[in-house]
Amino acid sequence: MPVIVIGAGIVGAAAAFELQRRGNSVILIDRGAPGRGCSYGNMGSIATTEFLPASRPSIWAQIPKWLLDPQGPVRVRPSYLPRLVPWMLRFLQASRPAKLREIEDAGAALCARVHDDLTALLSATGLLGMLSETGCLSLYASDIELEADREHLDVIRRYGIAHEPLSRADIAELEPAISPRIARAVLFPTNRTIADPYELVVALVDCLARTGGRYVTGNVVELQKAADNRIAGVRLDDGQNISADAVVIAAGAFTDTLSKNLGEPIPLETERGYHTQIMDAGVTLRHSIIWPARAFMVSPIAGGIRVGGTVEMAGLHAPPDYRRAKIVVERAREALPELQVRDASEWMGHRPALPDTVPIIGPSAKVPGVYYATGHGHLGLTYAATTARIIADLVSGQSPPLDITPYRVNRF
Repeated sequence: MPVIVIGAGIVGAAAAFELQRRGNSVILIDRGAPGRGCSYGNMGSIATTEFLPASRPSIWAQIPKWLLDPQGPVRVRPSYLPRLVPWMLRFLQASRPAKLREIEDAGAALCARVHDDLTALLSATGLLGMLSETGCLSLYASDIELEADREHLDVIRRYGIAHEPLSRADIAELEPAISPRIARAVLFPTNRTIADPYELVVALVDCLARTGGRYVTGNVVELQKAADNRIAGVRLDDGQNISADAVVIAAGAFTDTLSKNLGEPIPLETERGYHTQIMDAGVTLRHSIIWPARAFMVSPIAGGIRVGGTVEMAGLHAPPDYRRAKIVVERAREALPELQVRDASEWMGHRPALPDTVPIIGPSAKVPGVYYATGHGHLGLTYAATTARIIADLVSGQSPPLDITPYRVNRF
């Protein structure tokens, strides 16, 4: 019988391809077309420096100010706040010093494998050309801003992650379009960029099909178990039943609906992210850029410039508020004064967010044969190839390349 992967974002597509490559018969299922969810609109960043826990005290100190600012980097819709309280309490629990170090260790362990696993995946699919050779510039208007980001820089230094301080002259040489008001920068050379994350998902699904895998459009409404409690298959909303030896749940922000079906609730929220894709921007960039103090990112991807970097907590069903996308474009203009917004489109998607910002990667604690690959937050693209490697090892009965205890589903 086949292995079913539920969810055709970058994590699910990568896992499905890796499982098929190892000789499994794979069926990839999604309610829509491949890559049209969160993976469609991410910033294309392989962000190996961005694993710090969002629950650290320095972030907590800024949350009241952000919530009171309609243009702040984090926005909670008032009507959604009561439903968010249990998740926020877990978020607070993840701010204890010992817990913070555990979270950092878990993120750093994944990031240490990212480039090896990603290179192997892209090479196996003939897609290595999608990965840029340039890194990311973190921008600072002053030494005060640089010092405010010291916590982040100290953590990546502790884990031996490459970074290089840049002077104003260095910045001008690397990226002439960046404003002279940016006095300092740090180069993260390992934070590469995927040229088009949506096209990567589509290409992975195409590779899956060419090697014998199947893609099924449908909404999984039930995970079916055998008499011995082992997974037996899935039922779709059209009544179709598909048998399986194993099921991988990589449904992003929609995963908890399925996990509840197994008696295994997950504290999963959606961080709604926005971007503006500009095809005629009037500027060119070789590197992606982030400005921590202004909370935005700009990436040269998808044939143009993509601007993003905001979080909205409003659940899965509230209509988009595209003012969030416009805010970050205006901030990006502070760093890129010649930036134009011509031939542009706006987008909103759902990042799957866990309160400790560590993904769930591993077997179900309730039902043998079920595996989770979810909760990657802002790092779905970054962790996708490594997650695929771990899941394929587990399904194949092999030992994963790292200790997966920190990513267990029953840690909450």
